[in-house]
Amino acid sequence: MKLLLQRVRQAHVVVDGETIGAIGQGLLVLVCAERGDTEAQADKLLAKMLKLRIFSDAAGKMNLSVQDVGGGLLLVSQFTLAADTSAGNRPGFSGAAAPEDGRRLYDHFVERARALHPVVATGRFAADMQVHLVNDGPVTIPMQARNNEETT
Repeated sequence: MKLLLQRVRQAHVVVDGETIGAIGQGLLVLVCAERGDTEAQADKLLAKMLKLRIFSDAAGKMNLSVQDVGGGLLLVSQFTLAADTSAGNRPGFSGAAAPEDGRRLYDHFVERARALHPVVATGRFAADMQVHLVNDGPVTIPMQARNNEETT
């Protein structure tokens, strides 16, 4: 499973001209399920993400988590994070989870996030979305978990 975290001042997702999810300060999280990913990996990434100290403290040091600052989470499914660009000019997506597995893992990730964090907004799985954000920093952090590997 892959995540791409973006520390934001604000972010929102629009589908068919309607804003379906929005947050102020917090994390925009692009979520990608890959073949063979599990709920345990999703849980591990979520736990680490919530504690990751990437928000500034009073001294300007990245020393606070999204939980510490009371920030929101905007979770957006994005299978294109599984892109393989090693051959040719067209990315391949064979490493992405099948749509039904991707939806199941994304839904699990959202459900667990809502159980652990007070402010969680989402995009819409498999929809054509426009994601608007004001990146803060900019701070953009990739995270990944694979079978039998530590979270990075």
